[in-house]
Amino acid sequence: MSTPLPPGGPGTSWASGTTSRPEWSRNPAVVALGGGHGLSASLSALRLMSDRLTAIVTVADDGGSSGRLREELDVLPPGDLRMALAALCDDSEWGQTWSGLLQHRFTSTGDLDRHAVGNLLIVALWERLGDTVAGLDWVGRLLGARGRVLPMASVPLVVEADVRRGPVDGPLETVVGQSKVAVTDGRIEQLRLLPADPPAPPEAVQAVLDADWVVLGPGSWYSSVLVHLLVPELAAALHETTARRCVTLNLSADTGETAGLTAIDHLEALHKHAPGLRVDAVLADPSAVEDVTGLSDAAASMGARLLMRQVRRGDGTARHDSLRLAAAYRDVFDGVLGDV
Repeated sequence: MSTPLPPGGPGTSWASGTTSRPEWSRNPAVVALGGGHGLSASLSALRLMSDRLTAIVTVADDGGSSGRLREELDVLPPGDLRMALAALCDDSEWGQTWSGLLQHRFTSTGDLDRHAVGNLLIVALWERLGDTVAGLDWVGRLLGARGRVLPMASVPLVVEADVRRGPVDGPLETVVGQSKVAVTDGRIEQLRLLPADPPAPPEAVQAVLDADWVVLGPGSWYSSVLVHLLVPELAAALHETTARRCVTLNLSADTGETAGLTAIDHLEALHKHAPGLRVDAVLADPSAVEDVTGLSDAAASMGARLLMRQVRRGDGTARHDSLRLAAAYRDVFDGVLGDV
């Protein structure tokens, strides 16, 4: 007997339960790929312009509360899924209350220390329902989330990276685990997943095939973004979909896995791990681009045009402003492209 889903679902307004499909240019079907704070930034912007959103989230986290639950209960790490759900909450009292509760962490001297409430809620629903996707849909319904959150794979994943710490002709070192890859101080040459051919949820594959736009990034480039291209069924859908693809570049190089990499290097890493992937648009903040002409050429080599927009907050931090990022996505989706 299948697990009943909550009212709503893909293409459905969580508030009304209706399944009307407005003209896509006004309410596009968007799939956003990533994890952590980067995916939260894109979702916080995209929810301002569409409620036909699907977040496809990395499930390789092996640290913190997620790592502990993954090891103890043999479940998908829930942390990145939790953050995506929180980002899809609206600005009403209801949305902000539940978003805050989902992100709340306990502080104690016992086993609950640093566990996030949302992680425990998600895992509890998985245990009761026996269905990962249904559990996430029920949490989304509770929150009034403006969209759907799905895992990129149906099993927990391990990220491996070949890292070069010395000269370009020096030896490679294998770094194992997302938490270690994210903070590595070498240059990542190649990524792998264990298992190498994990199954993708059918709902995630179908969301990509049905999308109007697919958004990759921002976020930890290797450990949160590029890993999606290593799930065979998901990668095939990303290549086959008729959706247009937008790559959102980071505001600054991380101190870990992408330290010292330029905006052009980020695109080259994407091309290396998915050489046949067509990209339609590359979105970048001017403050994060060293060579606009070079970046434009790199984007063009992947079939894309470059859009330069200020999407950084005005407080000097390397954080996205949701309204500015939403306006930039609107320009991308409406076809207002070019070096401006």
